[in-house]
Amino acid sequence: ESVLSTTISMALDGSLWEHVFASVQVVLIGFVLSSIVAVPLGLTMGTYRIVQAVLEPLVNFIRYLPVTSFVPLFILWIGIGIEQRVAVIVFGVFFQQLVMIADSARSVQRDLVNAAYTLGTKRGDTVFHIVFPATLPSVLDVLRVTMGWAWTYLVVAELVAARSGLGYISLKAMRGFQVDVIFMAIAMIGILGLCTDQLFRGIRRLVAPWAN
Repeated sequence: ESVLSTTISMALDGSLWEHVFASVQVVLIGFVLSSIVAVPLGLTMGTYRIVQAVLEPLVNFIRYLPVTSFVPLFILWIGIGIEQRVAVIVFGVFFQQLVMIADSARSVQRDLVNAAYTLGTKRGDTVFHIVFPATLPSVLDVLRVTMGWAWTYLVVAELVAARSGLGYISLKAMRGFQVDVIFMAIAMIGILGLCTDQLFRGIRRLVAPWAN
């Protein structure tokens, strides 16, 4: 009841939506920037063995590094602001996306690729004309899963040097022992994560109906 009343109160005075917007902005910018690079690079990495041989060891090393340990470095390198928070999301999501999308590309039947070469498809066009359509459902699944991870990294991104956001008000509430505000912020992150999950499910049904 206390959590509900706090949520209603903050919603009515507008402060809740300010923090929600700040968090959504950070997650979406970080996720989109990561995905724009990870999707084509991951497909290329999974299609061409030489690219995989060059990138995979480094990617596998970096993706096991704890994101939290890089927060002070991002502050030193980038400064305090939305850029630093976006960098945390990108770092937390990008390398996971890269590996999972590369695995999806490797699952494409080689007969399809070889047939494309036989019909005159250039090697550079194979990724976008053959591999991408074949892996579209699994790529969308990867994006849906990693979007969930982006929401979990949000709290890490906003714990340091933030002035707004759901992670920020969680930290502020913790210092003041405001348990109701903490639970409210956690619930809002969960609701936003659920909404984006359902959005990706809808997109998958729309653009890849044959995979359902």
